[in-house]
Amino acid sequence: MQPSILFNDSKEARDMISRLCCCLLFLLIVNSSTLTGQLHAQAKLVGHWPLTADATDVSGNNHNGTLHNVDFNGSSALFDGRGSWIDLGNGKNLIDSTDDFAISVRLHTEEALTDVIGDILSWYDPDTRTGINFSIMNYAGVTNAQSNWRNVHFGIDADIKTEWKDCGRPGNNMYVRSLTVFDGELYASTWEPEAGDRGHIYRYAGGTEWVDCGSPDPSNCISTMGVFNGRLYAGSELYSGGGSSLPLSPNEEHGGVVYRYEGGTKWTSMGKVADVRAISGFAVYDGKLYAGTGSTGAWRDTPRHRGMYRFDGPNEWVSCGCPGLRVVHLGVHNDQLFGLSYDDGGFFRYKGAEDWLRLGPIPETTQAYSMAVYESQVHVGTWPTGSVYRLDGPQKWHNTGRLGEEKEVMGMLVYNGKLYAGTLPLAAVYRYDTDGWSNTGQLDNTPDVRYRRAWSMAVYDGKLYCGVLPSGHVHSMEAGKSVTHDKALPSGWQHLIVSRTGNSDGSGTLRLLVNGKEVASQKFKENSKYQISNDKPFKVGAGQHDFFNGSIRDLRIYQGKLTLRQLRELTK
Repeated sequence: MQPSILFNDSKEARDMISRLCCCLLFLLIVNSSTLTGQLHAQAKLVGHWPLTADATDVSGNNHNGTLHNVDFNGSSALFDGRGSWIDLGNGKNLIDSTDDFAISVRLHTEEALTDVIGDILSWYDPDTRTGINFSIMNYAGVTNAQSNWRNVHFGIDADIKTEWKDCGRPGNNMYVRSLTVFDGELYASTWEPEAGDRGHIYRYAGGTEWVDCGSPDPSNCISTMGVFNGRLYAGSELYSGGGSSLPLSPNEEHGGVVYRYEGGTKWTSMGKVADVRAISGFAVYDGKLYAGTGSTGAWRDTPRHRGMYRFDGPNEWVSCGCPGLRVVHLGVHNDQLFGLSYDDGGFFRYKGAEDWLRLGPIPETTQAYSMAVYESQVHVGTWPTGSVYRLDGPQKWHNTGRLGEEKEVMGMLVYNGKLYAGTLPLAAVYRYDTDGWSNTGQLDNTPDVRYRRAWSMAVYDGKLYCGVLPSGHVHSMEAGKSVTHDKALPSGWQHLIVSRTGNSDGSGTLRLLVNGKEVASQKFKENSKYQISNDKPFKVGAGQHDFFNGSIRDLRIYQGKLTLRQLRELTK
């Protein structure tokens, strides 16, 4: 039998192998050139900013940026989270109103954060609600909860009107105390006051369905949740119902215990916190988990049991003192950890050890309920005037206005470029617009009750979610169209790509990729309605939420259609 040519060492065999290799190399070059040609035929690189030493556009299109307090380390641009940003000029020169586009950017964030991360970039007009928003959400002070931790958001809007959707009632609850996004899922914690009932945690399963994830504590309420070191934590509370003008709960078991989620319905106790009845708020600051405890007072009538505590490990809770008034909910901004109080309009900055600095009282306020960072400033929701106040400095508060005729402002966060806040007594959600606060809808219509609360909020699956009292339902809405990465973005360098693509049937698709993997997409009808053009500058490292806290490099903007495969190629 004639031996195979592959094993024949003759000159003819070597020549044939050489010719085959040349053919293969030629095919590879042609194929690569074809792919590159297809990419450039469908999409045009309109700007490329390496951001290693300046804001020069190296694409040849001369879209050079103007620097504002940005430093460089030779490999990236450094943004301090307080005033660093780059102006790329009018965004109309970079992105057409309804055309396809893609944005590729590499960014770095630290593991231990003492600030929100903020906006990666934006081209948005808040007056007309038109444009794009691209940010990373780590929100504390959403009443009880740390609702979002390192979740990426990308959205477009053209003032598209939307309606609230009922997402069902988790269990038998009357009060959705907190909503938190963890590991790609949305969780709700509840107050379930009937005899024999306990507070639960539920996972959203879509539609109106909720999966019971357990009731780790004998008390009637799981009041707070947050993500810390890649795990979900929850705290318990004895809630009577009297503060909401409802019948008192027959379950009088004290709370004040923190639990860590182990999956399924299993929870592990992280210990009782001092001598308190409630864990009223979580915030992660500088790599540590902190808990407020003051919502229902303490077993002992001493101030130190109504303050804040730091988690140093299972069953190790270290007192951080008390400023003389209860510390209930917690917030973080610009290297500062804040405490909100239900007493005398109290708002405080934690100075370390057991020291606090009072930044209030907030005018016409007895109780401070929520905190959000909007347009780079702290905003606080209050009782009894139903107003949101902006912090302009110690003891300097600006009233942004009253939300209708409401008395109390609770759940509050930034979603797709705008600030949203929930209220009492009608359980409505308002949006902060140029001419004041606009009512987006009443979420609870329970009859014959004095108070209804729109208490808890979170951003999940590109939508805004809100939990209410006393119906115990969760509702969702969309403002424009958004995609979110509902898992925590790791610290260090990451590559993000976002895109908008029009489809042949007239629909559109938004995509979000992290390190070359598509983590979220949304197809939406009537793509042509989303005319995002506006006259505002295209900002890098700034937007409606806050200045970016981290490093950015290798920003690229493309006009035109890019397939998912081509988007993945940009990561290489």
